[in-house]
Amino acid sequence: MSSPSTLPHPVDQSRPLSRIILFGIQHVLVMAATPVSAIFLMSATLHLDPGLTVNLLSAAFVLSGVGSLIQSLGPWKFGPRLPFVMLPGGAPLILFLAIAEQHGVRTATGAVIISAAFYFVVLPVFSRLLKFFPTLVIGTMIVIVGVNLVKVGALLVTGRPGTPGFANTTNLALGMATIGFTVALYWLFSGIVRQLAVMLGLIAGAALAFALGRFDFGGVADGGILSAPQPMPFGSPEFNLVAALPLMLYGLASMAEATGQTVINAETVGKEIDTRTVVPRTIRGDALVSLFGGFLGLPLMVTSGENIGIVRVTGVRSRFVTAAAGVVLIAIGFLAPVIRAISVIPSAVVGGTAMVVFAVITVLGVQMLGKADLERHSNGFICAVALALGLLPILVPGVYAGLPSGARILLESGVAVGAFTAAILNVLFNHVRPRLARGRAGEPLTALVDAGESRAVPHA
Repeated sequence: MSSPSTLPHPVDQSRPLSRIILFGIQHVLVMAATPVSAIFLMSATLHLDPGLTVNLLSAAFVLSGVGSLIQSLGPWKFGPRLPFVMLPGGAPLILFLAIAEQHGVRTATGAVIISAAFYFVVLPVFSRLLKFFPTLVIGTMIVIVGVNLVKVGALLVTGRPGTPGFANTTNLALGMATIGFTVALYWLFSGIVRQLAVMLGLIAGAALAFALGRFDFGGVADGGILSAPQPMPFGSPEFNLVAALPLMLYGLASMAEATGQTVINAETVGKEIDTRTVVPRTIRGDALVSLFGGFLGLPLMVTSGENIGIVRVTGVRSRFVTAAAGVVLIAIGFLAPVIRAISVIPSAVVGGTAMVVFAVITVLGVQMLGKADLERHSNGFICAVALALGLLPILVPGVYAGLPSGARILLESGVAVGAFTAAILNVLFNHVRPRLARGRAGEPLTALVDAGESRAVPHA
């Protein structure tokens, strides 16, 4: 019998196949709403036909599965060999849609490919840039991402202002009912059922929509049983560096975010890692899958932190569980009837679920900011200014409409503006200012950081 010291770490331990598959399916059920809501948003924003929507759903599930396998199993120099699931959505989706609306969807797919290649180019010097993206910067960015995405989910429920059917009462009722079902399930149950509350809430909302006659199953039975994502669904990508710049800038912040996700994941499963070698493996996995995603018409793919919550609740730390989830995701992507059935779920139901899922991202950002020492006057000021500039184009759409197109596409990306405002101000206040003060006074750096400033943010 092996001694405890010779046993592999729980992350690297396999489990009975039946349990691995069961827990893998649980991961998929909890997280499937993310790719579904991402593709629904793309379809609604870009006015895609149902056939193209089904194709993109298939691609999203297949690539999510492939990415999860890469990050969990870690072949060659790709993947950290931690329990990760990869998904589309978040800030990369918002930037993709902004580029598509201003420059065309073919330019947006080209921007994804350029940005994925940019990951590989920047990675060797990334460790030197990491200090400019501390918790303060990443937390501010994630709060802006979350607020933006809650708005996106709400638009799936209400429709866009000025369009026919805006704020339709039936759609509002379906969206609110879906949220209500989710809350009720989370309140009434515990354990696995509670962890599945988001997905079960979506199913309950879909059942209500079906009872109200809001489903159209006309195309579900059409076509065969198996299908595969079609490459370049929008045509050949067009490459425009200026248009791709916001997504490339986000790539730097995304690499910092991937660093945090990797560290938090490792801490959750109790595994010590060397960040200098493991973090680049995570980023390479993101880059490789995103590169393929660009040719399949998808936004950048990113490792997801949502599954970390599942690991905490269930105590299942094996990376083979998320690998099994990857296999399930790939299988769903190739099962045409399942994809077609998912595609007919009313957008109001998906929007209600998306609002909850995306609001959780905002909460994660607030939690990160709680660790950023906001009681320090300068940090509170940095966060406030970055939030103000980052939320401006989200809360007041079209605020930069009078500017040249090049400047507009940069400034209208609230996520990029907020992240890099925070990064620049962090450098000025926490790096440049103390060094200048040290040079003038000849005092130690630590004695001059925030010298003379109150530790508390002043009252209004």
